[in-house]
Amino acid sequence: MICMKKCDVDIYENSLTTTFRASIWSKFIKAFHDYQLIKDGDSVCVCISGGKDSMVLAKLFMCLKKFMNYNFELKFLVMDPGYNVENLELIKSNLKTLQIPAEIHQTDIFEIANMQVKSPCFLCAKMRRGALYNIAKSMGCNKIALGHHYDDVIETTLMNLLSSGSFQTMLPKLHSTNYEGMELIRPMYFVREKDIIRFAKHHDLHFLQCACKLTEANRDEIVGRRRFIKELIKSLKKDIPQIEENLFNAPNNVTLDMILGYKKGGVYHSYLDDYDN
Repeated sequence: MICMKKCDVDIYENSLTTTFRASIWSKFIKAFHDYQLIKDGDSVCVCISGGKDSMVLAKLFMCLKKFMNYNFELKFLVMDPGYNVENLELIKSNLKTLQIPAEIHQTDIFEIANMQVKSPCFLCAKMRRGALYNIAKSMGCNKIALGHHYDDVIETTLMNLLSSGSFQTMLPKLHSTNYEGMELIRPMYFVREKDIIRFAKHHDLHFLQCACKLTEANRDEIVGRRRFIKELIKSLKKDIPQIEENLFNAPNNVTLDMILGYKKGGVYHSYLDDYDN
């Protein structure tokens, strides 16, 4: 049972905790309980890209802070990698509409990445991660919250299997290996993308679809693989209705006795190591 404090709410918070209580709010709370995402005294930086997922995540955190008995500090960050004027104004407009008190930090990441002839997307992603951690740490935060959801999890699992031949998924939380004391959390781990879309449509909200300047120039090549995985899952669901649940649950049901090998801490372990024992 979820116990909530009585507070005044805005229409978006009210909607999340009533109309979308079962589909979004309760699943958001479930992730906190199941994966112990917050501890007393934490300072959480909610990172907002401008898309629907991170904006809804910010509102969910505002509800959490207002209604639930969690002892933590809450801050909001928009890391501007070099958005064009229209995209940045849309972000600012949505922040105002949703009453999200976010800090906007400008960088020149898009410009630098665009100068890279080989693997500009890899460089951009790496620089953005680094910028997020550095800025969040300078804000006094020890945790970074990202807006990845259930569908991101299953798509990542399948993409790794098909594209890189590895079985790994997107974890609900993990410690940073390069920024001591920092931790990344994904509180919308159980929330379905379709419900986030329903929330946006319910309130006639319009968010950034893709603001990457590199993607604008090479959209099909860059986002094609993710689109393919989405369509593949959709196609498989016709014959295997439980395909999404199976993909989501598989990383939680790994039988080590029945796999050839695995890596832990960067070290490979073969099933032959203990085969004769």
